[in-house]
Amino acid sequence: MKTFITEDFLLYSETAKELYHHTAKHMPIIDYHNHLNQKEILDDTNYNNIADIWLAGDHYKWRAMRANGISEEFVTGNKSAYEKFLAWAKTVPNSFGNPLYHWTHLELLRYFDIDELLNEKSAPAIWEEANRKLATPEMSVRSLLKKEQVEFVGTTDDPTDSLEYHIQLAKEDFGTKVSPSFRPDKGLNIEKDEFLSWLEKLEQVTNTSIENYQDFLAKLAERVDFFDQQGCKSSDHGISVMFYEEATEQEAAEIFSKRLQGKALTKKEIDQFKTYTLVALGEMYADKGWVMQLHMGALRNNNTRMFEKLGPDSGFDSIGDRLLADPLASFLNALEAKEKLPKTVLYSLNSRDNNVLAAMAGNFQNAEVPGKVQAGTAWWFNDHIDGMEDQMKTLANIGLISNFVGMLTDSRSFLSLSRHEYFRRILCNLIGGWAEQGKVPKDMTLLSQYIENICYGNAKRYFNL
Repeated sequence: MKTFITEDFLLYSETAKELYHHTAKHMPIIDYHNHLNQKEILDDTNYNNIADIWLAGDHYKWRAMRANGISEEFVTGNKSAYEKFLAWAKTVPNSFGNPLYHWTHLELLRYFDIDELLNEKSAPAIWEEANRKLATPEMSVRSLLKKEQVEFVGTTDDPTDSLEYHIQLAKEDFGTKVSPSFRPDKGLNIEKDEFLSWLEKLEQVTNTSIENYQDFLAKLAERVDFFDQQGCKSSDHGISVMFYEEATEQEAAEIFSKRLQGKALTKKEIDQFKTYTLVALGEMYADKGWVMQLHMGALRNNNTRMFEKLGPDSGFDSIGDRLLADPLASFLNALEAKEKLPKTVLYSLNSRDNNVLAAMAGNFQNAEVPGKVQAGTAWWFNDHIDGMEDQMKTLANIGLISNFVGMLTDSRSFLSLSRHEYFRRILCNLIGGWAEQGKVPKDMTLLSQYIENICYGNAKRYFNL
């Protein structure tokens, strides 16, 4: 049975159709935050089968399969790639309303020219056809990037990473700029068991001994310099609960020393260390002209039995509900008071916070960079039609959607680049609908400028590309 994805999928007015087909559809992609594997880009990898490119590491699909009663051995266990694919095919017909239903069929159509619903009956033939095409040069990783007109990819990288693949990629010109992003979460999470082992990695990569907090800050600054030399455009921070606790450098140094000695820290001390360190990092980012991205509100690793079995990022995270406004305002203001607030994108996993983020962004704008502080795109559990529309409507209601830097995939799969199409259709339908309803002028030149900027132009300027 053929799919429901027509040329006018999700476009419900003539204006929306014109905006998408004449403007949005043709814009290049800037995917400024994702978890793509840069070695696979360097090697121009061809995947062995559709399960490898589709299911490996995709905790969105894993959660849906578990919700459908699929045994873990078919999700992350030792069953074959084909058996896991069949388990996914069994799940898909039960996923109406979940964006996975749309993404699955959009990816089959766009990358494999398979215009058929995926289910248990169609799965064997789809498996054969998809795998046949995956073996062709047209389906290598770089070919996929070229097909989607991807100009820029911002990966996610630990400060201790050698960036060897980025360095090699920088020597090649294949049409896509692959840039590292600085993700120092392990260096901020002083309370975690892994903090000390991560510190040893920082010592190794900087070829020095870290004896005190001043050494620690100096080596973080050294890694910021190194990342900047390799074309880094932004940092990224995963913050489960936003914090702000005033501290002096001396207090942060004493807390750091206490941790090195194996002593327990109080919650206040943990927050003091994180606050002083993140403010120091924010100043470094401002000096480099980087963007600072704050991903806030994920409640991680809730199922301890499965966490101990499978580790993090395996589909057992959810939405947190801690209050955000006060500590976030204090943190941003601490940098602004020093005139060291970098360009900043704010994301919350809890859609309840959309109004908070849109209003907060308005407190810290300036004349140098339109939309300097951004209420970031709908993220993770909000990455669906309602979530995207709600985020954009809130931004338009409280701020200026005209300066919005648009969509990112936050994905580990190269097929997820088609989510930019999904976002663009939703965007065009939203703004086209406003024009049809008489809420904004039906001036196609003006409307097209909005679409072009949100899909592409704003991000290109914002990330200095």
